[in-house]
Amino acid sequence: MKEHRDLSILILSGSSLAGSFNFGPGIDFVHVPSVTKNVDGSYSGANLRMELSEVTRIREALIRQAAESFRPDIFISDKEPTGFRGELVPTLDVLAEMGTRRVIGVRDVLDDPDTVRAEWHDKGAIRTLTDYYDDILVYGSEEFYRPLDAIPLPAEMRTCIVYTGYLRRTVPGGMSAVKYPKLAKRPFILVTTGGGADGAGLIDWVISAYEADPNIPLPAVIAYGPFLSTTQRTQFAERVDRLPNVEGLTFDPKIERLMNRSAAVVAMGGYNTFCEILSFDKPALLVPRARPRLEQTIRAQRAADLGLMRMLTDPVEHGASTRDPMEMAAALTALCAQQPPSAAMSHDMLDGHAQIANYLSPMLERGQARRGSGAGTGG
Repeated sequence: MKEHRDLSILILSGSSLAGSFNFGPGIDFVHVPSVTKNVDGSYSGANLRMELSEVTRIREALIRQAAESFRPDIFISDKEPTGFRGELVPTLDVLAEMGTRRVIGVRDVLDDPDTVRAEWHDKGAIRTLTDYYDDILVYGSEEFYRPLDAIPLPAEMRTCIVYTGYLRRTVPGGMSAVKYPKLAKRPFILVTTGGGADGAGLIDWVISAYEADPNIPLPAVIAYGPFLSTTQRTQFAERVDRLPNVEGLTFDPKIERLMNRSAAVVAMGGYNTFCEILSFDKPALLVPRARPRLEQTIRAQRAADLGLMRMLTDPVEHGASTRDPMEMAAALTALCAQQPPSAAMSHDMLDGHAQIANYLSPMLERGQARRGSGAGTGG
């Protein structure tokens, strides 16, 4: 927002990687205790040796204290109206007293409609959304998917839904954060699983494809992700060392640079990676997980239906015991000749940042006028 050069942004994050990224001027973050999602969809504390209820209590207190001290003009909550266990609700009350504009931002896909409706009902998220929030931003395209159609919202609340488009990514400036493998000096397929905690199956399948078929046209560079277990990473590295056309690296906080250099991408279909693939216009093969949520599967299937990317179903995600290496080898070979997303993408699909800035700008101006000083925003 170039017209708001005095803007301050405070990010509240439970991600252990928040400190790995370089924030621009006027941006800082507060780390709250992390939680992790288990295979069955439940949550637990990620680091603290405490009951989940205690971790939630600490998160609630830190979020409220940050809001009271920062006094934002705009508060943007990510995906969960109440927080993952209701820890946002006390802060929403405080923000209402401050006159803060409260915005909920959701991704293009949350989960299958029945699951979203049931979970939001059980958490009280529907009531919280209608009682506390002023605006709803969907970081995606209405033509691609409508994630809130299953939620029984009042008609007046539906008029508050704004589809912003996807969030365009750019190549980070400065030096590379890691030393790239030698294979990255020529055309290659980038295999990325995001954080990597649930990406071992995809990595194993790709490695087994190169083990079974040495004639795959392009080599692969595998970004394991920081949350892949040390044991699994070691086992994969031993197999990769025996393959002349596969190399790996642990974590690249500037993965956009590597993706921009790649010829094609293999990924699981998470939101951030999806935005990166669209932004750098790379032919992509999505191999989504189906557990504990169908978010990636829905996104990948929709992308395939629209001709943006191809999807390969992981049989193990659907109850099988094995994966066929030659099936992946065939998919990787086909990927080398695949069209990029721009061949099917609408012209405004990546306008998210501009649309969000345009939407929030009047709110910041009102907040600045109310304060008689610089504006700030929390999220």
